[in-house]
Amino acid sequence: MSNSMQTHRSALLSELDGFRVEIDAENERADLILHRPPLNIIRMPQRPQIAAVIDELDQDHRVRVIVIRSEGQHFSSGGEIPGFLEASQEVVSQLHKYVAAPERCSKPVIAAVRGYCFGVGFELSLACDFRIASDTAEFALPEMRIGMIPGSGGSARLEKMVGVSRAKNISMRSLRVKGQQAYDWGIACECVADDKLEEATASLVKELRQFSPLAQRTLKNVLNHSVNSPLEQAMEIEGQAYGRLRGGKDFAEGVASFVEKRRPKFTGE
Repeated sequence: MSNSMQTHRSALLSELDGFRVEIDAENERADLILHRPPLNIIRMPQRPQIAAVIDELDQDHRVRVIVIRSEGQHFSSGGEIPGFLEASQEVVSQLHKYVAAPERCSKPVIAAVRGYCFGVGFELSLACDFRIASDTAEFALPEMRIGMIPGSGGSARLEKMVGVSRAKNISMRSLRVKGQQAYDWGIACECVADDKLEEATASLVKELRQFSPLAQRTLKNVLNHSVNSPLEQAMEIEGQAYGRLRGGKDFAEGVASFVEKRRPKFTGE
């Protein structure tokens, strides 16, 4: 990274806007915690900061899993509406690149959601690998109500996830999808009682830490690159990655641990 880019990154991260980061090195976990009470509105300057923080955590050897969560009753009610009028057309047309940071990250990223998860909050969660919903969660893309459409990947990711009919129903009608329905439709991987959200999140973090970091990031990359590919191309992407992993130390350790009936000790190599 050039000195100018390093200076820009340092300035960007000098004072986090509306969120904080906590690292639990013992559990190899980093939490990005939205904190702008009471609704955790996401302002324009916050978006590049969130992306930069996730990029930094992707390089942090203390961290295996990243969790995006919030303080208070709501994940996020969405973006700061007046900010859209203050930003240029060029700026707003690039916002999806910031929100895509969890998807670009090579490590697993979990969104732990309770209460409102609207607009860019929903879009940010959709860019994560896993969404655990509290039974209080409500997911929505309400942009149609102000004469706008989702602009940070919301409708596009949702269509891939639930199909065009449900995506139209949710986004074109600005419907709210409750936690249990989000689970039923495959938006959330779990729906739990609100007082069990932290426990369920910690359990998933623990589970994900058991696997080879190399295989994990390879599979995430395969799935991300295969989602829009024809079947033959997707199988080729998978097959090439499978072949590369064949010579890795983690695979050799995995085979040895299976034969010796013990827990594997993966190193990410």
